[in-house]
Amino acid sequence: MTASDPKKMLKQIEHKTAKANKFRKHNLGKKRTCGFTTKKCQRCGRIKGHLDQYRLDLCRQCFRDVAIKIGFKKYN
Repeated sequence: MTASDPKKMLKQIEHKTAKANKFRKHNLGKKRTCGFTTKKCQRCGRIKGHLDQYRLDLCRQCFRDVAIKIGFKKYN
């Protein structure tokens, strides 16, 4: 068995239902409903540095790139 991707491992043990169910329960990721990993940048998919203030759904790096295009001004 290869350990690089859990989905590959699951494919190899699909015919053994009990083993596959136990593998799904303990090794596959689950759908998150709360926490910082639920919000991602729309442009690059980055999780950290997320700006949620004006419902932008952008990380801070992508916001710097498109801020002028969407109407924000830089004040000194």
